[in-house]
Formats: sequence, structure tokens, C-alpha cells
Amino acid sequence: MKYDFGKPIDRRNTSCLKYDFKAENGKSDDVLPLWIADMDISAPSEVIEAIKNRAEHGIFGYSMPKRDYFEVVARWFEKRHGWAADPDKFICTPGVVFAISTLIRALTGEGDAVMLCQPVYYPFETAVTNNNRKLVVSELKNTDGFYTVDFADFERKIAENKVKAFILCSPHNPVGRVWTVEELEKMGEICQKYGVFVISDEIHADFTFGNYRHTVFPTVNKKFEANCAVCTSPSKSFNLAGMQISNIYIPDTSVRKKFEAELDKMGYWEPNILGVTACRAAYAYGAQWLDELKVYLEGNLDFLRKYLAENIPEIKLIEPQGTYLAWLDFRALKLGDKELQRFIEEKAKLWLDEGYVFGKGGSGFERINLACPRATLKEALDRLKSALKTLK
Repeated sequence: MKYDFGKPIDRRNTSCLKYDFKAENGKSDDVLPLWIADMDISAPSEVIEAIKNRAEHGIFGYSMPKRDYFEVVARWFEKRHGWAADPDKFICTPGVVFAISTLIRALTGEGDAVMLCQPVYYPFETAVTNNNRKLVVSELKNTDGFYTVDFADFERKIAENKVKAFILCSPHNPVGRVWTVEELEKMGEICQKYGVFVISDEIHADFTFGNYRHTVFPTVNKKFEANCAVCTSPSKSFNLAGMQISNIYIPDTSVRKKFEAELDKMGYWEPNILGVTACRAAYAYGAQWLDELKVYLEGNLDFLRKYLAENIPEIKLIEPQGTYLAWLDFRALKLGDKELQRFIEEKAKLWLDEGYVFGKGGSGFERINLACPRATLKEALDRLKSALKTLK
């Protein structure tokens, strides 16, 4: 490989949420953090060089991306995902969750219902409730570790609650599903039937395993285009979360104007120029880096799978089809949520994402981030193995 993904990088004292805010989150200094979804892996050298070159210019005044920037973004998705996006229909925002909250305010009123399929990325719930919208949940079905949408419940909840918007997580975080075309079409048809706007978070689109392929939501059926927004960002693919850049695709002109009006209310006009620089470089020159990274991460997944089977079979891996996050089933330990959290933090000395924060279907689960050097992952699993001996 051209790139070294196993090189350890000390992230302490860099204002890093993962490592520098343990005390603020009530964690001891000796816990190994594998919770938040960024990588302990350097961004591509091509991106770093582009940022250096821009920084050397020395002037960081008011800046806006021109059409050629969005053309680079569109070309990436056409080459990687077969999605012929119109560059003129993208809007920059400082993040996907920011965009989701903005879409909720632009397209729904206070008290309107917004639906999620839990367990799901927990900031979606706060994006709904913090904006004084009604949270409606359709629980995913877990059948022997394989998650699916309960379409009967999905449609019933939409009809009964007069749902106005649905936040689709695709690929799904944390359960790792890469939705099939048929599943996406069924979700889209139900939402179309009841006039539900689909906010499709596709931030993990570039991470799929094996023969699984991500499908961009509006490519499923042309008629879905006017009824959706696609939230994209290079932050997961290239470890650029701190650059605060995302590209939100809104095909319908009237919806786009409502979104822009909401941005105006918040006084947001220009994106971070270094974020724009990093995104352009990543999508223009980062393909080889990402391809090699995916091979490395698949190796981490293989290592995790084998380690659990051979050393701690009590903990079950929910086989991920996508994302670089693994959803682990601890229910065989028969610990309550708070007991499990104490076991993970105090006995195993790990900082993971507790499953219950993703919704009630996450009780008894933990999410672990695989985007790290393999030695870090081994250290985490060794700690877990040693801690389990204290329960026997």
C-alpha cells in the first residue's frame, strides 16, 4: 500500500473531543476512547498539502465556493455511486446535523411529527426534540442480528401521527445496514403516499464491505427527487469532521429556497475556506487513499470478528455491511444498561458509545469505532477480554 494506516498518532492536546475531553464527560484518564465516529488515522497527504498551500497564501477573507467546486463534488458521486447530481443543486453547510436541523425548521412547524427508525445515530433525536417537533419512532426489527424496517409499523406510524419528515440513515449508523434498492423504494413509496419529506443522511456512503453497494436515495426513482434532500460530507470518508464542511443536495427549487431562507435567518452565508479546500482536494485526489483505507478497515473488521469468536464469544458482532462502526451485542452478560456502562468504563477501561443512547432497541449493545490502527483495536479487545474474567 502507498499509505500507512497503522501508524500511531498522538491526538492528545489537539482540542480533540475523543481524547482531550475525558474529564468533562466524567471519564477517567486511563480509558481508551473508541466512541465518536472520527478516525485515529491521518487524512490523505494530498489533502494536507492542499491545506498547506492555501494557508501559505496568508489571506482568509470572506470566501464562497464557485460552481467548479460543486462539479468536483458531483463527479465524485457519479464515479463512486453512479449518481448524476446537478452541481447547481448543492448547498454548503458546516455539517450534516446542522443541515438536518435546518431542514426540519424549514419544512415543518413546531409540534409537527418527524420520524426516525431506531436504534439510530442519537443526534437525530435531539435535532427533532430541540426544535420542538414531535418525535415518532418506528423500531427496526432485529432478527438474529439482521436489522430490517418494519414496513407495517413504518406506514402505520406515519399515518397515525401525520408525519411531515423522515430522517433516513443510509448506510445505517449504528447497525451497519446498507439498504437494498427494494427497501429504499418501499420507504420512498410510503413517504410519497403520505407527503413525507425524506431527509437522507448519506455521510457513510463511501464505506461498504464486500459486495454491498450504497444506493443514493433519489436514484431509486426519479419521482423521489422532489421529495428529498441528500446530506453528504467528506468528513467520514477522509477524516475531515473538524473542517466543518458538508454538501447538501436539494433537487426541488422551492425546498431549496426554504432551506436558504432558514440559513439567512441564522446569518450563515459563507463556509470555512479551509473546509472547501480540503473537500475539493479529497474528492479530486483522494480515491486511492480511500480505496486502500477500506482494505485496511475490512482487515480490522476481520480481526474483530476472529478475536470475538476465539476469545470472548459471549459478545456477538452484528455483521456490518457498511460504515466503519461495529455494533456489539453484550446481552448475554445479562447486565442492565448502567451496569454495562460501568463494566465497560471501570473494568475494561474503554470509552464506547452506549447502545441505549441510540434508542430503546440499543439496550444491551455498544458501538465501537474500527477506524484506528489495528494495534489500538487489539488493545481495546484485550482489555475487554481481561475485564470479562472478573464477571466469572
